[in-house]
Amino acid sequence: RAWLIILRNGLRTLSSRKVFLALLLVAWVPFLVRTVQIYAVVTYPQAGQLLPVTAEMFRDFVDFQGLFAFFVTVYAGSGLIASDRRANALQVYLSKPLLRLEYIAGKLGTLMVYLAAVTLLPALLLLVMQAVLAGNIDLHRATPGLVPAVILSSLLRIVIPAIAMLALSSLSNSTRYVAVMYAGLLFVSEALYNVMLFVTASTRVAWVSFSRNLDVLTDAVFRLAPRYETPVVVSFLVLAAVVAVSASVLERRVRGVEIVS
Repeated sequence: RAWLIILRNGLRTLSSRKVFLALLLVAWVPFLVRTVQIYAVVTYPQAGQLLPVTAEMFRDFVDFQGLFAFFVTVYAGSGLIASDRRANALQVYLSKPLLRLEYIAGKLGTLMVYLAAVTLLPALLLLVMQAVLAGNIDLHRATPGLVPAVILSSLLRIVIPAIAMLALSSLSNSTRYVAVMYAGLLFVSEALYNVMLFVTASTRVAWVSFSRNLDVLTDAVFRLAPRYETPVVVSFLVLAAVVAVSASVLERRVRGVEIVS
């Protein structure tokens, strides 16, 4: 249970920061906006023509929460391992009867919990609010895959960014440098996509953008018309490669050879 101790310590440390708590609260504003939208449609059915409550609305909600997931990843994840390396705490951790996997699991769990708090949790609660305000589950009956789609699309924005950020955090002692690296990689991939889109005039190049790959898979799990021409399997392989590379980096950077003898 050693990883649980690391997890609890990480959660307690971040929850003591007022700026971070404010970020979490702001991340719930879209939930309130969407709840008002659902209430308006239920109360005034004609409003549904302008603001329809459909599976697409939930997809758009999950997509928008990805913005807050980015800020949470940068703020909460950049120092998870970098801070330990700077303080030589990593050597202390690894000198205990603690498996490397337990250390990584504790750090990864810390970031994933807070990412779930701004993606998965509000999305699931929005599903509940829709059923409660409507007084029925007609939407769920009409789209039986809605709940799994919300869960899977949210998990994509939790697991993949968390692993990638943890790998970057293990590469440096500077929290700021890690944050810049993560933001830079996302912005560069997005800029590269825009350049290639301009040159090719085709959205098949969306696979070069980290966030666009998430969008491609999100469209697939919601069974909605794809916004990009990139094949789903290509985006899946790109994100799988990100996870594989991140796992390899963690395997190399968090090693028992750093134990102080």
